[in-house]
Amino acid sequence: MSTKSRTRSKTRLSRALGIALTPKAAKYLEKRPYAPGEHGRTKRKADSDYAVRLREKQRLRAQYGIREKQLKIAFEEARRTSGLTGENLVELLELRLDALVVRAGFARTTAQARQLVVHRHILVDGQLVDRPSFRVKPGQTIHVKEKSEALEVFQVAAAGGHQDVLPKVPAYLDVEIDKLQARLERRPKRAEVPVTCEVQLVVEYYAAR
Repeated sequence: MSTKSRTRSKTRLSRALGIALTPKAAKYLEKRPYAPGEHGRTKRKADSDYAVRLREKQRLRAQYGIREKQLKIAFEEARRTSGLTGENLVELLELRLDALVVRAGFARTTAQARQLVVHRHILVDGQLVDRPSFRVKPGQTIHVKEKSEALEVFQVAAAGGHQDVLPKVPAYLDVEIDKLQARLERRPKRAEVPVTCEVQLVVEYYAAR
């Protein structure tokens, strides 16, 4: 799929789910705050409970850019962990390396963050990690490989070039953007995670299956 096609696909998905998955999609949503298609502007009948839960699950999946199987595995772990399952789920997903690369401002989107990780530009505590799903532990430091720092994508990031399109850096991350370095201070709390999702509906979706 070409870059232009991927952009259109993300924008269409953003409109369908009612959330901006990319900076470009955010601009589209400002102009067209309704679902895509010929019936997007018309008032639709109320969704069923199942449809509402399904949509919320899809929103969470889309924001982290993960497959259904990955989300289900994370949900089962969250369910086994003490505390509220929905909050546990978001907190676990937020520990993914690709998610934290975005939060730190090293990338503009989750898709770009995943690409940077897969292409072996990102280190955790000095060790190369090429798995976007790698779970970062509190106390660990994420940084860009020295040989990669001169790449334009990281030069833009180091100059704060993504700050205008990203949420404010959350309190669980200590970021030195000019050094392309970020330390995970502690486990994220759901209320701090910049993700749009009614997590209880996601829990209800899986509980009903």
